[in-house]
Amino acid sequence: MPKANPRHPNFPIPGGPELRAKGWRQEALLRLLENVLSVGEDPDNLIVYAALGKAARNWPAHRAIVKTLTEMDEDQTLIIQSGKPVGLLQTHAKAPLVIMANCNIVGQWAKAEVFYELQRKGLICWGGLTAGAWQYIGSQGVIQGTYEIFMRIAERRFGGDLFGRFVLTAGLGGMGGAQPLAGRMAGAAILCVDIDAERAKKRREIGYLQEIAPDLDAALAMIDAAVKEKRALSVGLVGNAAEIYPEIARRGIVPDVVTDQTSAHDLVYGYVPKGMSLDQVKSLRDDGQGQLMAASRASIVEHVKAMLDLQKKGSEVFDNGNLIRTQAREGGVANAFDIPIFTEAYLRPLFARAIGPFRWMALSGEESDIARIDDLLLEMFPDNKIITNWIKLARQHIPFEGLPARIAWLGHGERTALARRVNELVASGELKGPIAFSRDHLDAGAMAHPNIMTERMKDGSDAIADWPLLDAMLLCSSMADLVVVHSGGGGYAGYMTSCGVTVVADGTAEADERLDHALTNDTALGVIRYADAGYDESFEEIAAKGIGHVKV
Repeated sequence: MPKANPRHPNFPIPGGPELRAKGWRQEALLRLLENVLSVGEDPDNLIVYAALGKAARNWPAHRAIVKTLTEMDEDQTLIIQSGKPVGLLQTHAKAPLVIMANCNIVGQWAKAEVFYELQRKGLICWGGLTAGAWQYIGSQGVIQGTYEIFMRIAERRFGGDLFGRFVLTAGLGGMGGAQPLAGRMAGAAILCVDIDAERAKKRREIGYLQEIAPDLDAALAMIDAAVKEKRALSVGLVGNAAEIYPEIARRGIVPDVVTDQTSAHDLVYGYVPKGMSLDQVKSLRDDGQGQLMAASRASIVEHVKAMLDLQKKGSEVFDNGNLIRTQAREGGVANAFDIPIFTEAYLRPLFARAIGPFRWMALSGEESDIARIDDLLLEMFPDNKIITNWIKLARQHIPFEGLPARIAWLGHGERTALARRVNELVASGELKGPIAFSRDHLDAGAMAHPNIMTERMKDGSDAIADWPLLDAMLLCSSMADLVVVHSGGGGYAGYMTSCGVTVVADGTAEADERLDHALTNDTALGVIRYADAGYDESFEEIAAKGIGHVKV
């Protein structure tokens, strides 16, 4: 039976042994759709995160998706165009159950203003990344990546941890909300600024944020005490980052690490300009978009100038993937890209080996299933320090939101081995229900984004979007249950294309075949993508694991 959801009472958390669909594959995708709304930021409007990332285009489309998933047979494929179901076609039992294309606009037209007009006409919606692909698992979905970034910085500059270090950041939404807990897990005293008091309150309620300071002076005093005591602490501050960052710089305070994860990618529905309330911003979103975009960009200019100032004074400053540098450069900050992107600065050696954010969700709704898989990870990968360290920390610090889920950075072969072993546990009844496997769209072969994932590739192939398209076709050929191709919406329009995948371990031999082919080929293509760009780590992976790379 579904579980009550105190945060969104109208969106219960799915679970239980009863099926509404004709099989577990269809039921799994239905539960994942329900889950992203149960943990979403604004489910009444189908928004999951990032200001505009939606699970479906509108409520009639959502109802049609639900109805089709409950009625379709296993040898049919549901086709979804930008959050709206458009066809249920006869395929075969090894074909994907759902294929999606979300927010893909022809190149010269892929601009924010075109997207907003198409959205107003009801012709398109942005699926975010994991929102429209029904793969979002709450703030946990990005927490390990955020933690790994902090730990790479700690290793590079601060002797291996962040105890006694001050981290300044902003944004406590569906993505940024992972930052306070990730920072605290790395040992930091982390200050997180957000304009929305409700977001700060929510992060504290779910255990991701410890304290909310009444003002900047109090916040800095709390941080200073924690730094001196080398005590991990997370503090929230309700305010505008475009005002807070410059004030911190003006006071001569130099945080050890500075970043930002506000919704700077979207100047209309995301970022809030300084001097405006949330209500004022909402009133301008329909008829005052030009004014709002100009005001947002002007604030971002001040925001990024303060980050650059802190960088010059010695802070480790990085872009967390929210397009803030791009907006600042378009606003006249010529050196905005002196701030490095996190992927290139800290994580590229991992991505070159196709090690990235892999995730799984317990469709039973039972936390014990995740606990058993935690044990399995420690049994299977005892020498993988990233995994063993993370599972121990996750068990101690990370609360579940919605369906119990876990995320961990696994690479080629590791993902497949884990999933197939889990499928055996489902078959034996050791787990109480099937497990859905997915991954972030920010994965080795799955994303082209020249200002995030593929910035400054060794061979200059930053803007080539063939790889996520190849990945989607390969995953369809490899029998995945759900395959999606997303492009950017709002301020991300024209900047990115990505591919997402879900495969269900329902304990059957057919599931074992799907998991083997889809997960293995997905990471193989990721390694090949980086080998094609000339990364030594990828060639080492190809040689060590026998990946079928064609040399030219």
